Amino acid sequence: MTTSKPLIVPVPLGARAYDILVGRNILGEGVEQIKKLGVRKVALVTDENVHSLHAERIIKTLADNGVDVAAPVVVPAGESSKSYAVLAKTCDDILATRVERGDLVIALGGGVVGDLAGFAAAIVRRGMRFVQMPTSLLAQVDSSVGGKTGINSSHGKNLVGAFHQPSLVIADTAILDTLPERELRAGYAEVIKYGLINSERFFFWCEENWQQIFAGGPERDEAVAHSCRAKAEVVVRDEFENGDRALLNLGHTFGHALERIVKYDNARLVHGEAVAIGLAQAFRFSARLGLCAGQDAGRVEAHLKSVGLPTRLQDVPGGAGSVDAILDAMTQDKKVKAGTLTFILAKGIGKSFIAHDLNKADVAAFLMDEWNS
Repeated sequence: MTTSKPLIVPVPLGARAYDILVGRNILGEGVEQIKKLGVRKVALVTDENVHSLHAERIIKTLADNGVDVAAPVVVPAGESSKSYAVLAKTCDDILATRVERGDLVIALGGGVVGDLAGFAAAIVRRGMRFVQMPTSLLAQVDSSVGGKTGINSSHGKNLVGAFHQPSLVIADTAILDTLPERELRAGYAEVIKYGLINSERFFFWCEENWQQIFAGGPERDEAVAHSCRAKAEVVVRDEFENGDRALLNLGHTFGHALERIVKYDNARLVHGEAVAIGLAQAFRFSARLGLCAGQDAGRVEAHLKSVGLPTRLQDVPGGAGSVDAILDAMTQDKKVKAGTLTFILAKGIGKSFIAHDLNKADVAAFLMDEWNS
């Protein structure tokens, strides 16, 4: 079993500061860090798929190191678990373990489990500490970092939640070896997002090294650590998304709208696939508005296609809805202010910016052309 020395990414948020540990087979080091938090008991929240693959080993490692683990709280796998009903049951199940306010919730799973368990930790006993153990590439590079927790509403994605920073993030990249290829590709969309936001060099590095990232070489550790560093820098500047943290939503205004249209059906579209389409659309829209070169938009789309990700509305199985339906879904985006649409657009690869007060007619015309292209 290959073990790598953890790469440590600090998130310096004062009293809410924490570290992100990134590396291959680093569970032992992670448990040592958990012990330093001084916990009496742990409530582990996971989903059915991850429970069968990883929970037993992690519970044993914690127990062998003197950490008392209650019977795990297991939720259904998939986006549908980010609901009021599952949140209520999760909170009740955590309380049933008799963990105290000074104890710990561990979120073992992908982005759904991290968002759900993190939100539950934020509200159970008016706030408990929690640790993220992300088991998907998407969660390791994005949702486990930064303290955004929440569930979905019929009105849109992630519209009910809280900012609640974890006490520690343990990103064991060996766990990603068990991911289905589709999930690995979907998570990769969030990796290249960081290059598209503000690091042309990282995007070019990804073009050269994506196969090694997928294969699990040291490039995977570096890609995860770079993504976490990039996100941490933004979070430290704007923890509660009052300013440039919105840049992290590049591709998400389009992507979240598509997820809502397919009713969060993972069989049709998982989050990273929606983001991939959104990234390609954000660059095509930017090129249409004369903000960036068409060759940049083409390069982004070509790379997404090369790794097997969707880039067009026509790539959504069962259809992506009408232009009006997409626009309606966009109006529920969290970045909407005073009823006006806000997008993250780009002046080139690595040169993204927040665009306010976009003309709705321009967006509609772009989407109509997208359907007809």
